[in-house]
Amino acid sequence: MNLDKVIEMLDPISVLNNKELNNIKIKGISYDSRKITPGDMFVCIIGEKSDGHNYVNQALNNGAAALIIQKDIENIDLPVVKVEDTKHALAQISGIINDFPSLKLNLIGVTGTNGKTTVTHLIQNMFEYCKKACGLIGTLGHKFQSAEDYQISNHTTPQSPELQQVLRTIVDKDIKNTVMEVSSHALDLKRVFGCDFNAAVLTNLTQDHLDYHITMENYFLAKSLLFESLSENNNNNSKYAVINNDDEYAEKFKNKINKNIKLLTYGINSQADFYAYNIQYSTSGAIFDCKTPIGDKKINLKMTGAFSVYNSLAALAVGFGEKLDLDMCIKSLEETKSVAGRFETVIDSPLTIVDYAHTPDGLLNVLNAAKKIVPSGGKLICIVGCGGDRDATKRPQMGKIADTLADKIYITSDNPRTEDPQQIITDILAGIKTLDSNKIVVEIDRKSSIEMAIRDADNKDIVVIAGKGHEDYQILKDKTIHFDDKEEALKAFEKYRK
Repeated sequence: MNLDKVIEMLDPISVLNNKELNNIKIKGISYDSRKITPGDMFVCIIGEKSDGHNYVNQALNNGAAALIIQKDIENIDLPVVKVEDTKHALAQISGIINDFPSLKLNLIGVTGTNGKTTVTHLIQNMFEYCKKACGLIGTLGHKFQSAEDYQISNHTTPQSPELQQVLRTIVDKDIKNTVMEVSSHALDLKRVFGCDFNAAVLTNLTQDHLDYHITMENYFLAKSLLFESLSENNNNNSKYAVINNDDEYAEKFKNKINKNIKLLTYGINSQADFYAYNIQYSTSGAIFDCKTPIGDKKINLKMTGAFSVYNSLAALAVGFGEKLDLDMCIKSLEETKSVAGRFETVIDSPLTIVDYAHTPDGLLNVLNAAKKIVPSGGKLICIVGCGGDRDATKRPQMGKIADTLADKIYITSDNPRTEDPQQIITDILAGIKTLDSNKIVVEIDRKSSIEMAIRDADNKDIVVIAGKGHEDYQILKDKTIHFDDKEEALKAFEKYRK
């Protein structure tokens, strides 16, 4: 696309060196000066740790054809477009270059603190079960059908250039439906600006990312942007929102939805459009009755825990909103075993579960679910840590939750990043009332913690390895190493139990 056409859509503050803009072809866009190739436009993003304005020379050396800036830069011969917000401009240009792919898709956004990954996978599975293709974008990466391997991304929701490229590829593959995890960071940093969502889903809102958002109100306001966006480009009456009616913030989210947007609710503790009752949990799954707008249904999940019921209700509400056959949707839910790293069983005896729970609410839900299925005479054993360079206020909360629910706790390292692992563990211990050595074991080395827990567990015990889930790496101060909780659990089983 010619540069003059791009600028027309940006509403810039100023344009410098603007001669013959119609003759300058923009081949691509990047916010990373190292990835600039000849003909690309370089967008100077101001991030938490770096400022793209400091890397202009590298972008120029790599062949940048034009710059988008937010702060003044001098002595540049190329066209320089100054805008109020370069993140906003990055998303706009990414959409322009890819011909606004979301307008050609039925795009469903799923947001919330916990459950996004599972809900998006359940939705993709439902579409496919009903013979409709559906792409997926999220924490584990993106893929165009459920049977494919993930193509890995560095973020839950990719940066806008990568996101728009993926959406463009989905359109080119003639896939009409796409479900996407939408993080609070992506909303606040405008990565999804310009995406035309047909549906928005809320799983829940509990404490997380306060190192970034500072307050829960800011966190809520970031999440609510997804629901506010439904009213934009609303050229039809098919748009809808799905809200967890049991969530503390449910009413606040409802107030963000325009009255012309259809609202569907789900819940366990409050009446809703999709309401689960008579719930029975076991090691093999959860069985419950479900009130739906078209009558009561019996659902027999292979996934267990209250969070699995909530996730299934959210997906079922989407199926209804999409006018899919509800009985087919239920069959799809019933055939789903688990999503990688989400209450995933890796050893049968002692029953060993790996879960991504890295927030207080996530850990509470997982341990509650596990406690309900501990056999008589068995113990609930928990391995827990917290990530470094993240919200430190949740660490004592997670210690308290583990202390309250688990019979034995191994406190260990997660992804310490630049923090001292021992300090992180000290923060976790602050939430534990009595440091009984028979109950509390501190072992910084995560591998050793997993080994000890599996070695010493009785066959009736349940071992929950919390925090990292699907991740196959550990981020240390000076390097990132390969580390997979599932692999380590199986190695320990081979070493001590088999």
